[in-house]
Amino acid sequence: MCLFALFSTKADAQFKDYVMKGGIQYNQLMPFSEYKASLSFLGRAYLGFELTNLVSIEIGGGYGQYKTTDDFHPSVGSADEQYVKTEIIPFDARLRLSPWSRTAKNWNPYFYTGAGLTRFKVKDLPSGIIIPEYAFIADGWTAHIPFGFGTEIKMGNNVLLDLSANATYTFTDMLNSFALKPYKDAYGSLALGLTFTGSNSGMLDNDKDGLINMREEEIGTDPENPDTDGDGLKDGAEVDQYKTNPLAKDTDGEGLGDGEEVLQYSTNPLNRDSDNDKLNDYEEVKTYMTLPNDRDTEDDGLIDGDEVLTYKTNPRMIDTDLGTIGDGIEVGRGTNPLNPDDDLPIEAPREEAIKVGAEIVLEGINFASGSYEISPGSEDVLDKAYLSMRDNPAIDVEISGHTDSRGGREMNMNLSKNRAESVKSYLVAKGIDGTRIETNGYGPDQPIATNDTDEGRLKNRRIVFKRVR
Repeated sequence: MCLFALFSTKADAQFKDYVMKGGIQYNQLMPFSEYKASLSFLGRAYLGFELTNLVSIEIGGGYGQYKTTDDFHPSVGSADEQYVKTEIIPFDARLRLSPWSRTAKNWNPYFYTGAGLTRFKVKDLPSGIIIPEYAFIADGWTAHIPFGFGTEIKMGNNVLLDLSANATYTFTDMLNSFALKPYKDAYGSLALGLTFTGSNSGMLDNDKDGLINMREEEIGTDPENPDTDGDGLKDGAEVDQYKTNPLAKDTDGEGLGDGEEVLQYSTNPLNRDSDNDKLNDYEEVKTYMTLPNDRDTEDDGLIDGDEVLTYKTNPRMIDTDLGTIGDGIEVGRGTNPLNPDDDLPIEAPREEAIKVGAEIVLEGINFASGSYEISPGSEDVLDKAYLSMRDNPAIDVEISGHTDSRGGREMNMNLSKNRAESVKSYLVAKGIDGTRIETNGYGPDQPIATNDTDEGRLKNRRIVFKRVR
């Protein structure tokens, strides 16, 4: 029945996961004495206490019969009457070593030795004894030393099958009530037992990772290591929170570790392509430097994967060919986002160059109050100015800045000059030769409307292009 249970029961307990355990054991004895051995037995109960993962102490006691057949003396009766039956009650403490308890999964080999005392009393002697010395009935105590080896085999979370081979040496020659020097009576045994674990530390969480030891063994993680796969996430968080594999550093297999995805990039460690843009998270982070949680990193109207795989454009630039038209617009209208020459239709007429001395107010160029930093939304106006200068390379211009009358005059003079310089810098960055552009700041000195109203002051705050050559 025990063997059937062994091979048919799923076992999850860990051998080292107990504080105390106990069990019962049947020993089939083989007496060693002057007489011939006969069928003997010993029943034993025991308690075990864990000291370390490798060492435990076991104390136990038992009751049995040490039975031998007198084949030494002349027959004094029938064969059935030649037995010497001795009652034995041993008590001992054993030191058990289990060197493979941390590596063996379903069985636990061990060795042991110990010491104890045995109460023995001869109960039966052969009948018809004619030698007085032989008729002595031994009764007393003796020390003994047990030693042996065996293994525990898991049958369930708290039940172990114990198989062992043992030998016990006693310090008396009277277990069979007969002494013949230099013999000391002893016995060997084969034992079968059941062990029941108590105070199961499988319910503890040794490494404080959020999983109890027993559950870690079920999963296969290391109960002494809070991050079994070394990916930066605790095993408990992987199992219960993120649903990732605590035994695999990169659950979705795209190249980024689970910890990197969760803690650094905020991507989904269960999805190779978190933003579904046709590029996996590793490629976005390590190869293309795009945002793995934003399908369109630079907001040009094309998803990053299409830019890389289909159009070969730069997913981090709105206008890959720097032709003034964004990649998404070019793709939408059918022009090549890698060729700046087709950003404006070939047949589109170019604007007629302005005359020398003519002024153009660039309406729509905005600055933050008191600042010369160009505000977002001014690019369309500036790009038109750029195209005009690009298409008319023979003209030179003066860019002048103007303010309203609020604030100190010196401050306004400097502010208007700096704003003109900001516009020049924008055009130079686009490719216009800086020697073609002069800049001046006139502050509040050249108003074109009243400074008494908001509308008038708005008109006075302006950038003016003037052709000088």
